[in-house]
Amino acid sequence: MINGAHVIIYSRDAEADRAFFRDVLEYPHVDVGGGWLIFKLPPTEVAVHPTDGPETQELYLMCDDVVATVTNLAARGVEFTRPVTDARWGRLTRFRLPGGGEVGLYEPRHERATDL
Repeated sequence: MINGAHVIIYSRDAEADRAFFRDVLEYPHVDVGGGWLIFKLPPTEVAVHPTDGPETQELYLMCDDVVATVTNLAARGVEFTRPVTDARWGRLTRFRLPGGGEVGLYEPRHERATDL
């Protein structure tokens, strides 16, 4: 039986992004050798959305209060690339990883599958 998922973020500066997840987000991790850190994520959901364009993947981290989380992370030097906006399904923003990639952050308004 499948018992988990492994998410991969490709980065132009993997070392800096690993340090971000370790030091800024303070995610627990294991070092599997050679500085390769694998992080424990909070409870996670997966959604499948239709597209007419290229098939892509996105990473959104969830929180209970997006404004408070933005304030906390901005005080730690995190650069937000979009203001907090409202959508039918939640409040969302995006921030930049040190390696140049972006990650979404949102406060869901819907029932969370992680609560099942």
